[in-house]
Amino acid sequence: MTDVKKKKRAGSKKGKVFLVGAGPGDPGLLTVKGRKILAAADVVVYDRLIHRKILAHCRRNCEKVYVGKRDGLHIRSQREINEILRRRYQEGLTVVRLKGGDPFIFGRGGEEAELLAENRIPFEIVPGVSSASAVPTYAGIPLTHRRFASSVGIVTGHRSGGDAASIQNWKHVARAFDTLVILMGVRNMENIMKSLTSAGVKKSTPAAVIEWGTTDRQRIVAGSVGNIAAKAKSEGIKPPAIIVVGRVVSLSRKLLWYRA
Repeated sequence: MTDVKKKKRAGSKKGKVFLVGAGPGDPGLLTVKGRKILAAADVVVYDRLIHRKILAHCRRNCEKVYVGKRDGLHIRSQREINEILRRRYQEGLTVVRLKGGDPFIFGRGGEEAELLAENRIPFEIVPGVSSASAVPTYAGIPLTHRRFASSVGIVTGHRSGGDAASIQNWKHVARAFDTLVILMGVRNMENIMKSLTSAGVKKSTPAAVIEWGTTDRQRIVAGSVGNIAAKAKSEGIKPPAIIVVGRVVSLSRKLLWYRA
């Protein structure tokens, strides 16, 4: 253990926890504030999909704790993650909870912030670039457009213990928004599309799924609500991927600027 850490653990410095959004994949989308906080961190507790170039902003003696999950397999439970944050704060350390995208958009950031608040642990939230907006942008899909869409809905296609039909009130969602961005919905795509058509969305409505968006592994499969699930399955699309539904998807071929 370094002398610096010994002093901090002895209580010479008050700890603090930062919930930092790392962005959707492209390391260049990390915010300036996020980079500065990473460079000052004693401990970084990070999720899956965090690019190694982002972690390179950490100090050499920074403790890095991986807590990611894949296909439902948790390296650490949420309870364990909470305990790591609490314990490291009590040791007087500057702790960064580094999360993909934005911590407050389907990232459990709200739950972790609640824990910190309930335990009177000082914290700060650093927003990140969300995959909900950045991934469609890298696919040439504007979520709003004066001719096509004046409203956007961001919804989850997955919830623990629930099937696609029960996750959302799809009839309400389908009627409320011109553009739908569906996160974590690839494995439920067929049921989601059936739910949308049952709610009144035309099968001919443009739809796209974007895998590994904003990275050099990005792939785009375009189609319609009626066939996008079959197309994605045929192409072997797997998470991480997001689904976009709406007339704006038709602009992708014309506006696609990013070539992986």
